[in-house]
Amino acid sequence: MNLKEALWSKTTDSNEPPTPSSSSPRDPESEAAAAAARSAVEELVNSLKKQRIYREVTLALRTGLRDARAEFSFLRVRGLRFLLKSLRSIAQSDSSIGLFSQTQSIPELQVVPVLFEHSLKETADEKVGSLDHIFSVEPMKVKSPSTDSEVALALRVLEGCCLLHPESTYLAHQHKAITVLMNVLSTRGVLEQGACLDALISIMLDSSANQMDFEACNGIEEVAELIRDKQVDENLRLKCGEFMLLLIGHVNGRERSPMATIHEEVRRLLGEKSASLIWAASQFGSTLDPDQRLTALHIQARRVLESLDLY
Repeated sequence: MNLKEALWSKTTDSNEPPTPSSSSPRDPESEAAAAAARSAVEELVNSLKKQRIYREVTLALRTGLRDARAEFSFLRVRGLRFLLKSLRSIAQSDSSIGLFSQTQSIPELQVVPVLFEHSLKETADEKVGSLDHIFSVEPMKVKSPSTDSEVALALRVLEGCCLLHPESTYLAHQHKAITVLMNVLSTRGVLEQGACLDALISIMLDSSANQMDFEACNGIEEVAELIRDKQVDENLRLKCGEFMLLLIGHVNGRERSPMATIHEEVRRLLGEKSASLIWAASQFGSTLDPDQRLTALHIQARRVLESLDLY
């Protein structure tokens, strides 16, 4: 979905009132009427623009969610790619973000529940309740399992939804998101694990419930085990280092955080020197622009890995 500016929203010379000549007298009443007319036109244009963007956002969501609910994985992948592209387009405009937030109050347009009911649904949940379908005339519906790329895309869409619409973290909590994502982190491949770490950060931002679930699932231990294992892919270990930095510096950087003992946990799992480095490095970036902040995050994560490999 590409949110383009409508032709009627552009100001043209023909729409502008003629400029009075310097020789003609200025009538205060006519100037006030002209100003009121311009204001009314601007309000109408803004209203039409808002309605147009809302229609585009809802159409994009309906199109993507229709495929994301499909029985076949290749259709769900197509829907997830369309949703991810739409979210990136929505993120470019504050007004679009506001309209997207409005759509997430409509059950049929909510994205997060669809992700957990289809692409992120665990196969253990799909149990056969009876054998009636064997003796029935109607064939049993078979749903293809989620592929690696589908799971990774679903996690990226989940991350985008939670960043654009913070209330989506509550919807994720209702579907036991932390438990599902920790299972992905421990059983899936590098592609899904990297996307999973980013999604974990997004659903724990300003969400005490999800943070408590993460602590209950021993999430810190799972990540620490990956970052300590030198047999794990180096890029994934770097991603784990970035996760630790973001978790301590941002997610846990709140007063009365549910994970009040996170510093002690990191010190116990990674050692005093690595824990101190993570805590100090997590305070970076407050005055940097986004690109510099991302570069600094990569550098600090590399230093964390080097500190672990030395001991």
